[in-house]
Amino acid sequence: MNTLSAYRRDLGRYVGELTTSGIDDLGQVRPGTVAAHLAGLRGGAAPLSAASAARAASAVRGLHRFAVREGLVDADPTADVKPPKLPKRLPKALDVDQVERILAAVPGDDARALRDRALLETLYGTGARISEAVGLAVDDLDTDLVTLHGKGGRTRIVPLGGYAARALDAYLVRGRPALVAAGRGTPAVFLNHRGAPLSRQSAWTILNRAARSAGLDGVSPHTLRHSFATHLLDGGADIRVVQELLGHASVTTTQVYTLVTVDRLREVYATSHPRALS
Repeated sequence: MNTLSAYRRDLGRYVGELTTSGIDDLGQVRPGTVAAHLAGLRGGAAPLSAASAARAASAVRGLHRFAVREGLVDADPTADVKPPKLPKRLPKALDVDQVERILAAVPGDDARALRDRALLETLYGTGARISEAVGLAVDDLDTDLVTLHGKGGRTRIVPLGGYAARALDAYLVRGRPALVAAGRGTPAVFLNHRGAPLSRQSAWTILNRAARSAGLDGVSPHTLRHSFATHLLDGGADIRVVQELLGHASVTTTQVYTLVTVDRLREVYATSHPRALS
């Protein structure tokens, strides 16, 4: 409903501008008219945010496409008008000490605590998407390696790391047997208290609970994935290697993380070089 209301406001604003300009027929709209409207969304007395401007542009384009499709007009004036580009958002990454606080925030040694620690260590240790982590089967684990099943049916093999490997081993030996006994048997690694595969929502809850215990807000499974990539690049890993570890089809997707490390480089330079500051 909120989205529909927003689109209604966007179109109302557009139609109001057309009326003010003396245009009362969509067939009279020219590409320059649309371009001027889109440019004005980010300026004026009440400029829109980049995301809101992009949404408004989508509403305007949708209106003209609908008019052409329904035979109300002969041409689409938005066809050659480029919508405003959203700024490239930097991934949110935690500091290493913040990640360690989350990983240490699960108390106890019962089956669920062992599972939760293994899940969190796996998310950060492999950079897995939440769907990849909860989709793991026991046969996907091989000592210090894990096979992740990613988007589009693509699979990749990722090192586990010592902490994640030990946490998984403790869970598989001392925690999972108690959980699987409550169900009908499943190859899934991470199980709920009924012995069924852990859901994405439950995995989110586990991470959110640990993050809150560590005094952190706004932490998602993707936050750990971003942190995984950023910490690797900060440590000198080649971007092509990080691309493979993350399962990105294109290195262009991975390159956004280099923007994070450039800020880190500036910070280190400013505090370390004797002539960095005037």
